[in-house]
Amino acid sequence: MLLSFIHSFQSEWLKTRCSLASWLVICGAFFTPLIVVIARLVHHDTLANLYAGKGFWNQLWENSWESMAIFLLPVGVVLTTSLVTQLEFKNNTWKQLHTVPLSLTTIFFAKLAVILVMLLQFFILFNMGIYLSALIPYLLVSGVPYPKAPIPYLAWLRENMYYFLDCLPIVALQYLVSLKFKNFLVPVGVGFLIWIAAVAGISWKYGYLLPYTYSMFNYLKGHTGGRAIVPAANIHLMALGYCLVFSIVSYILYVTKKEKG
Repeated sequence: MLLSFIHSFQSEWLKTRCSLASWLVICGAFFTPLIVVIARLVHHDTLANLYAGKGFWNQLWENSWESMAIFLLPVGVVLTTSLVTQLEFKNNTWKQLHTVPLSLTTIFFAKLAVILVMLLQFFILFNMGIYLSALIPYLLVSGVPYPKAPIPYLAWLRENMYYFLDCLPIVALQYLVSLKFKNFLVPVGVGFLIWIAAVAGISWKYGYLLPYTYSMFNYLKGHTGGRAIVPAANIHLMALGYCLVFSIVSYILYVTKKEKG
């Protein structure tokens, strides 16, 4: 069973090579750090004081995650999950896939695992991009010191884990809708509508019930400034709960579907 899953995962991973989803992960991970680098090179006269500050890394983290947590991350997860799941519909290969000696359970979870690994890949690349956005101005602009403040590795690791958990409901629901409908625009449209509702819902006291709000709340929890009503509930546990429910429903619908592609 484990060997079959590994082979199925390898097969699904090969399908994503050079696909739009792979490029979306890479470009999305480095987009914000590139903007940060450009902005700092333009305002290079302020870099010496900035790099000497004790809160340099925390400020860089906040600047890098602002657009990512609110917009780029949820929208990117919507697009990537839909693209990966819809590869079989696009190439009309569902029937061919179901002729291989693999159980439906193996196929289902192998595809889901590929999406989760791509999400993990995004987080790794994005954190590399954050560090490079600090290193590149230091190397290019004379007189800019290397940041004296230590990098808060543990805090960054904890926040990465929280953001990863907050993305899981989006992955699970997009996976469900993408397996259900052949038209790529349906899951993307559903994802965008829920994301728009989530953006509007962060100022609602029950906004935490919307499963796409959690990365936004995680970013806004320390500095809401009246922009959001951050819930007292543990949003990360709620994200896991939503993910579990959506995954179970998705699995049941997939294995009981009469016409699979």
